[in-house]
Amino acid sequence: MIRTLKLAASAAALLALAACGDNGAGAGGGARAGIWAAGSSTVFPFSTRVAETFARSSGGAAPRVESLGTGGGIQAFCQGVGPTTPDIANASRPMKASEFDMCQKNGVTEIVELKIGFDGIVIATARSGNSFNFELNDLYEGLAKEVPGPNGAFVTNPAKTWNQVNPGLPNQRIQVYGPPPTSGTRDAFLELGMTPGAKLVPAAAALEESDKDRFEAIAHTLREDGAWIDSGENDNAIVQTLTRTPGSLGVFGYSFLEQNLDTVKAETIDGVEPNADTIADGSYPLSRSLYIYVKKAHVGVTPGLAQFVQEFLSEGAAGRGGYLQDRGLIPLPEADLVAQRAAAQAMTPMQRPAS
Repeated sequence: MIRTLKLAASAAALLALAACGDNGAGAGGGARAGIWAAGSSTVFPFSTRVAETFARSSGGAAPRVESLGTGGGIQAFCQGVGPTTPDIANASRPMKASEFDMCQKNGVTEIVELKIGFDGIVIATARSGNSFNFELNDLYEGLAKEVPGPNGAFVTNPAKTWNQVNPGLPNQRIQVYGPPPTSGTRDAFLELGMTPGAKLVPAAAALEESDKDRFEAIAHTLREDGAWIDSGENDNAIVQTLTRTPGSLGVFGYSFLEQNLDTVKAETIDGVEPNADTIADGSYPLSRSLYIYVKKAHVGVTPGLAQFVQEFLSEGAAGRGGYLQDRGLIPLPEADLVAQRAAAQAMTPMQRPAS
């Protein structure tokens, strides 16, 4: 489901601008009446909160924020420059080299990468549910489509209950609701949970040594037999599902956990509970950074874009005790936040990612 905060011009108005000859921002094209950000469902509540504050203080057209998933937001962002493409891509993982190349191919040649803070990916249950202390390899062995069989060959995952994966886990069916392939949360879960977990399984670790491509496919392919259930880009819907489906687990961002602690609880991984401190220092295994990507060609063309970005990284928003921390964002260390502000002020374009 796409959740949209439409405080600005409608998409129809943007298309009308394009039809009138506004074919490029920063390249002779016209401006859109309002800022447009699209992407991560995890960054969505932070971006909408900044949009609300910006609208009150600027008196101009208010930003439009869409939750399309990280992949969907970057895809839209990279389609080109001009009023029919977003100014900002919200992301819960770094931009990939393939996405950067797509941007370049379509004329989006200067992209400013800004880290806004930290978040963790939690594995949660209803507050009334059993408690789990997962080991990292439990995630791979419970949720991967293929796992090593008794003779070491890879087989379709036979586990039906969590105690079949690890005797220390509850005798409870494996049923996990999580984000779809377009989601940055899904990508981060695969990179931070499934891949390291697979490396702890001897047969999978040996496969990494002999065939890295096959290993990545094994580690990144989730079950398709109902044990893993894609649940759309609305993390709040996953939270609500846990309370309606006894025995189920959910995978979503820490910020959504903080907003729903009355109904759900997070499970530990390798004995570490997700909280602001363990996510900020990286001791919680599923910690990640959050980003916004700014189209430099739109700065000075889309009214207020530079100011919106500055508000996003301001002390009152992204700093310790800022209003985004109240929404669940884990702030950057002060020195890092100052560095990000400097990058935003200079609008320094990023280099091509390594992978």
